[in-house]
Amino acid sequence: MSTPSLPVASLLRRLGAMLYDTLLVLAVLMAVTLLVLPLTGGEAITPAQSGALETVYQLVLLVLIVAFFGWFWVNRGQTLGMAAWRLRIERWDGRSLSWSDSFKRLGAACLSWIPAGLGFLWVLVDREHLAWHDRLSRTRLVVEPKKGKP
Repeated sequence: MSTPSLPVASLLRRLGAMLYDTLLVLAVLMAVTLLVLPLTGGEAITPAQSGALETVYQLVLLVLIVAFFGWFWVNRGQTLGMAAWRLRIERWDGRSLSWSDSFKRLGAACLSWIPAGLGFLWVLVDREHLAWHDRLSRTRLVVEPKKGKP
């Protein structure tokens, strides 16, 4: 891996950005759910249901989550939550992410959550402060300097 020119994000900054982005994604998913409710007669769609509407609904929610992170990572290098915490995502070579990179990172981030978030906590012991998904996707979160400072 090349030497980063900007510091890699701490666990606290990562968690802060994740909290902000989680709230934004939940708001988007709730808005979509609100649009679907007339189709279900106002009834909740539960995971136990297996009809076509429920399958399409779950697929739409998944696509929205992937599109949210992918679009922001590819087009801006940061989500709104990351911007609030002055974080930017980049490849190890310093270039912007492609859609392929964003799919890899999102999938790897899911793997980091599976063992009780151990993949995220790994930044506390990793010599380069990288999480599992940083290493698996060959990307990193860097802290941008404050505006007006080099």
